[in-house]
Amino acid sequence: MQVLASRAPEERTWRPGWPCPVGQVLGPLRHGTGDPTFHRESGTIWRGIRTPGGPATLRLESRPGDGVVLASAWGSGAAWTLDSLPAMLGALDDTAGFDPSCHPAVASLQRAHPHWRVPRTGLVLEALLPAVLEQKVTGQESFAAYRRLVLRWGEPAPGPGAARGLRVQPSAEVLAGLPSWEWLRLGVDGARSRAVVGAARRAAALERTTAWGREEADRALRSLPGIGVWTSAEVRARAHGDADAVSFGDYHVAQDIGFALTGERGDDAGLAELLEPFRGHRYRVQRLVELAGIRAPRRGPRMAPRKHLPVRLD
Repeated sequence: MQVLASRAPEERTWRPGWPCPVGQVLGPLRHGTGDPTFHRESGTIWRGIRTPGGPATLRLESRPGDGVVLASAWGSGAAWTLDSLPAMLGALDDTAGFDPSCHPAVASLQRAHPHWRVPRTGLVLEALLPAVLEQKVTGQESFAAYRRLVLRWGEPAPGPGAARGLRVQPSAEVLAGLPSWEWLRLGVDGARSRAVVGAARRAAALERTTAWGREEADRALRSLPGIGVWTSAEVRARAHGDADAVSFGDYHVAQDIGFALTGERGDDAGLAELLEPFRGHRYRVQRLVELAGIRAPRRGPRMAPRKHLPVRLD
């Protein structure tokens, strides 16, 4: 680690073809305010990334006045990370066929966020791990479990990332080897831990799905035990850059989109009907609603975090 910390970073100045809102595009890659792999600091964004070439620290500084994004990367995965930067910031997102005028509310949302694009990280396990931990639990519970997992079993990010407390997710080999009692100590039940371990054991095959079409990638992801429609969509929206990966089955998404487009809380059946005119771009509508901060009125008591798992923070 001392060697990596002393090396000069690899650098890239990227000039997007549009006013790229870096923070908005990368927002879905952050899992809670305490995410150890994501850090905001004085107008910059830092990420700890496990790439096919090894761990990397990425520092991004957006300079809208100059129309550029300045990127610095450290670690054995630095070159891969900088090569992947345009896709990560939405350069491969194809908006052709998206017609926001199909619904006045969507047209208004698009006018408010005209430059947002769907990111494509190209890293399936990176997206799948937090998605599985977020299955059927509160955000508070899932974010805490993810943070504990990365802090305990991940590793310090290379270079100056480590000094900022930045971490890199555990490797597939580490995840595949964690026994059930270690997962329970992290606050992760058996169903979710088995899904992560099973996916980690097939990590190499999963990463290849980024070269496939959305339907083929969806089938491959959902062929894994514990990976359903919702988890597949969460992964494809981040790793594959799938603009149609709407999160059916989410506790809030259908309600919020229904409220944004009709003024009434929706369900999955209504969501499918509302988004049908936008097929091919249904996740784009979902994310525009999220960026606008529109929330359906919450009714009844909130789901409480479970307290029966033997969580230990030491």
